[in-house]
Amino acid sequence: MTQSSRFSQPSDICLLLRAHAEQRWLTSELLPLVRELETPEQIPEEQLGAALAYLEVMWVDARRRAAETEAALEALGTKASGQSPVLSEKARRYNAAVRRLRDSTDVRVRRITHCGSPPSRRQHAGL
Repeated sequence: MTQSSRFSQPSDICLLLRAHAEQRWLTSELLPLVRELETPEQIPEEQLGAALAYLEVMWVDARRRAAETEAALEALGTKASGQSPVLSEKARRYNAAVRRLRDSTDVRVRRITHCGSPPSRRQHAGL
């Protein structure tokens, strides 16, 4: 076994790191804001507009991060396989899980932003 065949290609590691960073950012930065906007009674009425604007900025950042992760996946796909198939497969599966998280977050963000604003306090209270 040669020295190079014992170690993973950097593209494997790059994808793992990118996917992990994206997943962590989504769960620690973006999703708390989404949850807060899904329950609008937690935000004072005069701050809803600013919170929605902030969500849109955060979502632009989320899309940038997603593009970087997908570029890492593409780079992994263009490398000669066989150097570390186990790690490559794990990286692809982790990326797939992050993609599912990204997609479910997208649905929630679209629900909030395409309605123009989160449900009014009256709607949320069932009035």
